[in-house]
Amino acid sequence: MIVAANLPGHGADLKLRYDRPATFFEEGLVIGNGRIGATVYGGVNRDRLSLNDITLWTGGPDTVASPAGLPEQVKVVRDLLDKGDYRGAEKANMKLEGHYSENYQPLGNLLIDNLNKSAATDYYRHLDLEDATVVTRFAQGGGGLQKEYFCSSPDSVIVVRLTSTGSLPLNFEASFTSLLPHEVKAHGKGELLVDGYAAHHSYPVYYNAVPDSLKHEYDPAQGVHFATAIKVLAPNSLVTVADGKIRVRGGREALLIVANATSFNGFNRHPVREGRNYRADVERIVNRAAARTYAELRNRHVADYQNLFGRVSLNLGTTDPEIKKLTTDRQLRLYTDSLQSNPELEALYFQFGRYLLIASSRTPGVPANLQGLWNERLLPPWSSNYTTNINMEENYWGAETTNLGELHYSLLGFLKNLSVNGSRTAREFYGVNRGWCLGHNSDIWAMTAPVGLQSGSPSWACWNMGGTWAATHIWEHYLFTHDKEFLRQYYPTLKGAAEFCLDWMVERDGKLITSPSTSPENMFVTDSGHWIATSAGATCDLAMIRQCLADAADAAEALGTDAAFVAEARKALSRMAPYQVGKNGGLQEWLIDFKESEPSHRHQSHLFGVYPGRHLTPSATPEFAKAAHRTLELRGTETTGWSTGWRVNLYARLLDADNAYATYRRLLRYVSPDGYRGADAKRGGGTYPNLLDAHSPFQIDGNFGGSAGVAEMLIQSTPTSITLLPALPAQWAAEGSVKGLCARGGFVVDMTWKDGRITSATVTSPRGGKTTVSYNGRTARVNLKPGASTTLK
Repeated sequence: MIVAANLPGHGADLKLRYDRPATFFEEGLVIGNGRIGATVYGGVNRDRLSLNDITLWTGGPDTVASPAGLPEQVKVVRDLLDKGDYRGAEKANMKLEGHYSENYQPLGNLLIDNLNKSAATDYYRHLDLEDATVVTRFAQGGGGLQKEYFCSSPDSVIVVRLTSTGSLPLNFEASFTSLLPHEVKAHGKGELLVDGYAAHHSYPVYYNAVPDSLKHEYDPAQGVHFATAIKVLAPNSLVTVADGKIRVRGGREALLIVANATSFNGFNRHPVREGRNYRADVERIVNRAAARTYAELRNRHVADYQNLFGRVSLNLGTTDPEIKKLTTDRQLRLYTDSLQSNPELEALYFQFGRYLLIASSRTPGVPANLQGLWNERLLPPWSSNYTTNINMEENYWGAETTNLGELHYSLLGFLKNLSVNGSRTAREFYGVNRGWCLGHNSDIWAMTAPVGLQSGSPSWACWNMGGTWAATHIWEHYLFTHDKEFLRQYYPTLKGAAEFCLDWMVERDGKLITSPSTSPENMFVTDSGHWIATSAGATCDLAMIRQCLADAADAAEALGTDAAFVAEARKALSRMAPYQVGKNGGLQEWLIDFKESEPSHRHQSHLFGVYPGRHLTPSATPEFAKAAHRTLELRGTETTGWSTGWRVNLYARLLDADNAYATYRRLLRYVSPDGYRGADAKRGGGTYPNLLDAHSPFQIDGNFGGSAGVAEMLIQSTPTSITLLPALPAQWAAEGSVKGLCARGGFVVDMTWKDGRITSATVTSPRGGKTTVSYNGRTARVNLKPGASTTLK
């Protein structure tokens, strides 16, 4: 039996707070250091930490041979499209499909069994975003037990401290379980050492050609290996190790230190023959951490974390004190059901997105995946991979604006890996000899081929614009940093993505288009009533190509190089098929104004030019901005979590504060845990009790998109201008402040407002630069030296 504590009211303390343990994953509290992480359940009799390592995947370097004759098949598809035979083109397009991505794997579970079996009362649990620490506590048998959990980046370990108060001493067992093949051994005093490995190949859960039991192929000579060390330090307790368990009896305090290492050694290196010495790595990590005191471990963790998280603060207003007394899940439920105002919950969600990026994106060349790094399934939804037609990119939309630009490098480094494999895909699948491309999915091995095994729907399997989209992050990072050395290193990757586009496009009626083409995961209806995905010149392709070519040309000019390429790119831009407004008033999704098969479709890829692209704006292209807005109206409000996050940003860019805010509220709609089967269950897209994004099921991109959307409502920028409060909703207008948001041109902005007007704004330029700031209906020119700032009133 668990009796909840009376929870005191709190200020803007950035805590997710609960009065009972987690039963489901969607109630657990996540911690991470960008490489390893855990979902903390906080149980009384049995506490579970579901463990992950972001480098633990099935598979190995992508050396799968492409089917023969694919460039000739491209010509077949194009010919069918030129004849208007869409059904034939759809079928022919499937022959251009390659293999699937690998699966991201769960590491296992650290189980902490409380041997004091008396009933628990006054239960309390929280995640504090200010120090990235989870705390659980409860009263039991005349005493109490408190556990503190954090995942340290400086020491590369998960730390759990158990503290007993009152008359009841510590009595617990720690053990490890995993769904992967593994062996647990005693290793020295108070330590377990686990050795295991992942499958060398696996299929996605949705691939029905083989049953689930055959979707993993294990061979210890092939797959990624891992070693997990669990060490207990309890100097005043009796500590014994037997039968794969560490038993602790007596004493008042114990420290558990968890380390993990894998043999993954790069996207192009065999994880066994060329793998890291993971056993030596894990022993080094755990021994170094164990040599520090708890205070040292915690202080190092907090200092490192706050250096990133503490850069931005946000005040959107004050929540009613009676609402603040409620637990986070109850606040979310009330916010959904009664439309109560809760600006502190809205600010908490924004900061939670920043927290999640810090916790899941600090490994070079290994970006946050579809679930960040928190996954419990051998066959996770969509393989928990990198889905490149929105989700991988959306994870990083807030990296620059919310002052976490360093974390962008996990993705940016991954792009370099993709460009290597993507050049092979460009040649072998599409007959394009310049540049590189990327299909619908990727994995830690930087797979770039289109997926589907010649049986997947072309609506998702045959899209090849992933590199075109992802490469725009390179110029975006430069716009925020003006780091020329970075641009020199990454320019070849950006240029390669643009070169693929130049050679992939074909001319039709005097204009450049793509053929074949799809609009991600959507279909149109032919005159004969068939649902088809394959066409030519889909708007999203051309939007992404426009942005990629413009970015690459701008980058070349910034570096003073490649004049011939710049001329080629600019000429191609002038010849591309233009945007069109459809008969329904929306931005046309295909080159031909086809009937939509699903008018409320979750993807709105043809609006890329509005966001995250930068070339469709209300001021520069009012006709197309109006049509984009109409598209959003037609799409409606019922959609997935990540799509809702995208729409927040789109409405903000279109300067529609009311709809941006309404959509943000829609993103925070309460969704029940997937496994909960009560009559009051809430399903659909939105937010789970632990504030993770509900696609549903869990995908992390909605969290990141929502966090970016708040920033987009408060500040927008171009390379030469900054606009303050461009889409401030009435609900936040009374009074508020934000510190630390970043703008293009390399600026940092702090500002306060009242009654919807800026009362003070400070603009700082770490590198120096010029910009124009628009606020309160006027503009101010700013010219700053490196490190200087100016205050506008």
